[in-house]
Amino acid sequence: MGKKFLTVAFLRKLHLKELLAVLFILLAIYFFRSQRHELYALIPAIKKADRGWVLSGIVITFAYILLQALMYVFSFRSVGARLDTLKSTELFLKRNLLSVFLPAGGISSLAYLPQSLRRTSLHKQQIHQASGIYGFTGILSVFLAGIPVVLYAMLHTGSMKDAIWGLTAICLLLLGVVWLVRSMQSKGKAYQLLAKYFPAAAAQADEIFAFHLSVPAFMNTVVASVLIEVAGVAHLYLSMLAAGVAPSLEAACVGYIVATIFLIISPFLRGLGAIELSLAYLLSNYGYSTLEALEITLLFRLFEFWLPLVAGMIAFALKGKELVLRLLPPILIFLLGMVNIFSVLTPPLANRVHLLRAYIPGTSIHATNLLVVFLGLILLVTATFLFKGLRSAWIVALTVSGLSAIGHISKALDYEEATLAVITSVILLITARQYRVKSNPQLVNIGVVTAMATFVVVLIFGAIGFYFLNVRHFGLDFTWLQSLRHAFHCFMLLEDDGLRPVTRFAREFMSAIRALGVGAWAFLFYTIIRPYLQVARHSNVALEKAHFYLSQYGDSPMDYFKVGQDKLLFVSSQYEGFIAYRVASSFAIVLEEPVCSEDHKMLLLEEFEAQCKKMGLRPAFYRVDEDSTYYFSRLKKKKMLIGQEAIMDIRDFTLSGKDKKSLRNGLNSLANKGYVTTFHPAPQTPDMIAELRAVSDEWLQQYEVKELTFSQGLFDAVAMQQQDMITVTDAEGKVAAFLNIIPDYAPGECTYDLIRKRSDAPGGVMDALIIHLIQHAQAKELQYLNLGMVPMSGISQPQNTAEKMVKYAYEKLRFFRHYQGLREFKAKYATTWTNKYLVYEHDFDLIQLPGALSKVMQP
Repeated sequence: MGKKFLTVAFLRKLHLKELLAVLFILLAIYFFRSQRHELYALIPAIKKADRGWVLSGIVITFAYILLQALMYVFSFRSVGARLDTLKSTELFLKRNLLSVFLPAGGISSLAYLPQSLRRTSLHKQQIHQASGIYGFTGILSVFLAGIPVVLYAMLHTGSMKDAIWGLTAICLLLLGVVWLVRSMQSKGKAYQLLAKYFPAAAAQADEIFAFHLSVPAFMNTVVASVLIEVAGVAHLYLSMLAAGVAPSLEAACVGYIVATIFLIISPFLRGLGAIELSLAYLLSNYGYSTLEALEITLLFRLFEFWLPLVAGMIAFALKGKELVLRLLPPILIFLLGMVNIFSVLTPPLANRVHLLRAYIPGTSIHATNLLVVFLGLILLVTATFLFKGLRSAWIVALTVSGLSAIGHISKALDYEEATLAVITSVILLITARQYRVKSNPQLVNIGVVTAMATFVVVLIFGAIGFYFLNVRHFGLDFTWLQSLRHAFHCFMLLEDDGLRPVTRFAREFMSAIRALGVGAWAFLFYTIIRPYLQVARHSNVALEKAHFYLSQYGDSPMDYFKVGQDKLLFVSSQYEGFIAYRVASSFAIVLEEPVCSEDHKMLLLEEFEAQCKKMGLRPAFYRVDEDSTYYFSRLKKKKMLIGQEAIMDIRDFTLSGKDKKSLRNGLNSLANKGYVTTFHPAPQTPDMIAELRAVSDEWLQQYEVKELTFSQGLFDAVAMQQQDMITVTDAEGKVAAFLNIIPDYAPGECTYDLIRKRSDAPGGVMDALIIHLIQHAQAKELQYLNLGMVPMSGISQPQNTAEKMVKYAYEKLRFFRHYQGLREFKAKYATTWTNKYLVYEHDFDLIQLPGALSKVMQP
């Protein structure tokens, strides 16, 4: 299991989807560049395109967007929910835009929920269920539309015989999805396997698959999806008419299905490069000239890709300045990357080149062309990482944008493209503060393997390129073996006496592979010499200072955990105080707030903010008390209520009275069965610790949970030896339940950490432990007992969308129902409930913070 996990994690770090996308883009650049003579005539041809048919294509694009919205409308109706057409249109446009930049394309974008959708009465589970139906139906319609197309093409085109295997694979995929859903709903084999190996996930699966499918609404979803495929075919057919060539319905149908299949297998950047390459090649096989195939392809992509993309940008732009500034830089970088590539693929203006040659040698101009293409490729990939707020991606984007501006001027005095590059650079400088996240520490072997993966991709690209090159470029007809050998030599930057480029394209092709080789080797060298970010554990001096500050300024039951071995300590160099935190997913997650005097709390927070900025971390504060939110509001932070902490005033507690009758009956029942509650002062014996561990292990197994840390303790035998214990033992002296008392730095207060019992222990043992702790605290003349926080509870009037979702999950979802039982247990004793908050910087942080919190709570 461990090896499998490491393998999956390792493959994720290789960014295989990104490498596949880069391969397709390289092949597309190669194809278009090899046809540059035809490209000289492409721009005049596009200008002469029939505007009537182009306008018709734009109208079909609006119909295409409306059909996508209707797909969402009917998908939501399929699970018993309602979503109007306007919100459905917004949902599609935004998800479509994000699918260009997310690593898994359209699949990943299904997790995105616009703010307008989160504000509706729709349940989150309904949204995910409807999104799943939307994605499933999209693949199903390709299959339904592809069957007649492929069967017809097989009878008339010999080269399409292998397409039946693609449809077979899609059919098997659809059947697998249907079987999986049915199995989950009926608690079949798939559900049993999930419950056996991942019991926690089984509870979530119950919620996700617990829906009744409305067949009429589902059929309407399928109809809308099929009409979308019809609109796609119409787009390609209209592109032929607009190009002024004889249209072919067969070519339009087959071309669209093939383009859609490439979109599915290359989700990164929405099939950019793969679709252009495959569609232009297929159309040329149907008798269209290279120029005609290129013109049809570009018009088709205008209708299907670029117009919906622009509409998505407008949809985001209408939602406020802050969101636009977050999305604008990666979008501009993406567009600049496309401009770089197309600028080199299309012919330059002759008068500008003639003027440029008077000052710059021709060889330098050719080299600049290669540089601009290479920079464009870097920009396309960098755009996706800007969405994550990576500082290194911002640096790369700014540098490459500046180089692009110089490159466009140097290659053909293209001041229009250079202006776009300059504007992009200015926008990046304006939004520099939002890119603070430093790349996660990487091992040297990741750099080695990534360089090797790049080598494989470029080797494939080079081998395909050499093999399909026209003889006139090198005067040779390459075999596959020769193609591989020459590609290897070029990538390794070795001299190859067998290669004598004849044409300019041949020289450019060789230079492109060598440039990629230089880039791969440079990246490998960078990963080896890069000074990795090392977050040092606290030193003995820092730990001693922290303990001293706790004795002086500690005022919380959480303070005990702030000096745990899992924490990093930020000890102020100017003020007496410290902050305890852990790092995960580019966040510095702080437990509560600084330990210091009230006068220095704000200053210490500002000092920690500056330190986080240096480290490239985003600060977040977990379990902040209501009274302390004032400090964070001054720092313009946002907050979200995450639960309530139960506090009991024990000064007047007694077991007498009618309201305590159930507690008395429970204690009497335990006593009659021979159970005894005992206080054990520290230190504990090894035998006692061993018996407590057996109880703890049984409790963990019974509730199918794992040890957590950060804001609570785990079973630590060494620490627990020095702690007071309360146990409940049966008639045979065997421990049935226990709790451990930990230091509480709040004045006049006591608290506990672990409270665990055996699976066969009577229900009243937990009450026996708490009541004995109360009596022990009363004997020490303490005033309060802190019973700990109940997550997700106490949200009566949500202040924002996030709190509404937490409230709904707490009240409605079975997966979180145990928190209600915890609340009921603590409510028997609590006299006061205090709010606890999660404090963060930006709403975007809420997408990653749940995962980061889960990581810091792991031992």
